[in-house]
Amino acid sequence: MSTVVERALALSKADGCVVVLQESSTVELRWANSTLTTNGSRQERRLLVISVIGESVGVRSASVVDDLEALVRASEAAAREAEPAEDYADLVTGGADPSFGDPAAATSTAVFHQLATDLGEAFRSDVRQYGFATHDLTTTWLASSTGLRLRHVQPTGYVEMTGKTEAPGGSSWVGQHTRDFTDLSVPALVGELRRRLSWAKRFVDLPAGRYDTLLPPSAVADLLIYSFWTASGRDAAEGRTVFSRPGGKTRIGEVLAPQGFSLRSDPQHALLGTRPFLVTGGSSSNVSVFDNGLPLTPTSWIDDGRLEALIQTRSSARTSGSALTPYTDNLVADGGGTATVDEMVARTERGLLLTCLWYIREVDPQTLLLTGLTRDGVYLVEGGEVVGVVNNFRWNESPVDLLGRLSEVGASVPTLPREWSDYFTWTQMPALRVPDFNMSSVSPAS
Repeated sequence: MSTVVERALALSKADGCVVVLQESSTVELRWANSTLTTNGSRQERRLLVISVIGESVGVRSASVVDDLEALVRASEAAAREAEPAEDYADLVTGGADPSFGDPAAATSTAVFHQLATDLGEAFRSDVRQYGFATHDLTTTWLASSTGLRLRHVQPTGYVEMTGKTEAPGGSSWVGQHTRDFTDLSVPALVGELRRRLSWAKRFVDLPAGRYDTLLPPSAVADLLIYSFWTASGRDAAEGRTVFSRPGGKTRIGEVLAPQGFSLRSDPQHALLGTRPFLVTGGSSSNVSVFDNGLPLTPTSWIDDGRLEALIQTRSSARTSGSALTPYTDNLVADGGGTATVDEMVARTERGLLLTCLWYIREVDPQTLLLTGLTRDGVYLVEGGEVVGVVNNFRWNESPVDLLGRLSEVGASVPTLPREWSDYFTWTQMPALRVPDFNMSSVSPAS
């Protein structure tokens, strides 16, 4: 596949050119009502040609290329027709990856062998089980007229399982990300489902209100991912986000979270490794098409509770005089805590334990007020024990405001976000205790 990239680059007549080819090999397994239903595999390919003429850029992409030269010429024509780009920068320079000429990586349904075997055993229980698993290997080649020759293979896998009983509130969810499925234990996941479903033997109606609430790591991931997506340095400087201050300033340097709390990204993280260079098909507040191939390094977004950085492209960093801190595809939050969720429950006099959040939507960008629903189990805790399941709620909270109100931070553990797992898989998060989480109304959702 590297030869396709080289051919496209050789065809370019633009002042500068970047060619990106991504080939994905994906397998999936699904089950419903304790029965395997479907499995399959697919191959996807996307070729991206970015042409720079003067300070204008044109981008064209295709999944099937019958005429490579026509695609390159279309990209150049788009650049000629475009206005000068406000985020213009010289293309990234660099050397060649020795693996650039290697072929695409491929997965197969064999990766599910142990999973499927263990599911067969699990399906014999009295808990109706639903779920799916996916494994993907995406190979990326990036070449530029400035000498870049980069290649990366990204493995991404995860499993989501839901267990159901006939009891009111008798539904719960577990999920886990994985690189190769060797670290998954179906018995452990099913055991956790069964434990949570046992809590649903007693159902308690509760009104809306503010509750002492334990957010498990998955729910924390969904909230902090959304916060990260809105952490554009450019948008903050323009006064449009929760990270803005009057006069074109940002909140960098402000204390947002408890002492000892950190939020960081690292593409070389031992458990959560992601592509170590930037790839994008267009410019936005968070990324610049001119930054394709930019090396990604560890970044501290929050350190010791203080906001240290916002997402900066080379253009926005130059404009604001800030350090270059590009978008990265993983997040690690840590507050120095060591408690498990069970230990946090044992310290709860009366409160709620959530399973996950769902249907998250933005209400107010200035405060980053979000709304959404609870899902698959909201449990009542009294006297340090889970005593039953309660109704679902609609909630309204700002993850940034919430960080400033925490009363306890648990141990940081790898976790799969529930809502954003397709888009942002790789996170490590602690459970959080919020003493006054706003359950704004009762929800009829099950």
